[in-house]
Amino acid sequence: MSDENELFEKGLKVRREVLGAGYVDGSLAKADDFMMAFQHITTEMCWGYAWTRPGLDRRTRSIVNLAMLTALSKPSELKLHVKGALTNGVTVDEIKEILLHATVYCGIPAGLEAFKAAHEVLLAEGAIAKKDGA
Repeated sequence: MSDENELFEKGLKVRREVLGAGYVDGSLAKADDFMMAFQHITTEMCWGYAWTRPGLDRRTRSIVNLAMLTALSKPSELKLHVKGALTNGVTVDEIKEILLHATVYCGIPAGLEAFKAAHEVLLAEGAIAKKDGA
C-alpha cells in the first residue's frame, strides 16, 4: 500500500469517528472526479496526517479548530467541528468559553457568526435546550 493510501485509510477512520460515518460517507459518495481530489487531500493531510499525530489529543485538536474557524469566520465548517468537539468530549461550557476568547481576539462579527453557528448545532444535538417561547 502506498503512503498516500495509508494516510487516506488512517484519515478516513479518524474522520468517521470525529464527524460521523454518515456525514463522511455521504461526502465521499457525492464527490465526482473533480471534488474527489479535495476529498483525498482533506482525508489524507488533515485527518490522516495532522489529526493522527501524537502531540495533541483529539479533544485539544477540536478546541484549536473551533478557535481557528472562528478567526477565519467559517461558520459552515465551524458547525461541523462543534459536533466533532462534542464527540471528542468538549463541553458546552468549554465551547462557549472558546468562542468568547476567540471573539475578543478576532472581533465581534467573527464571534457572532461563531456563536450563531455553534448555537444551531448545540440545539440540534440536544446539548442545550431551546428557550421557552423562542
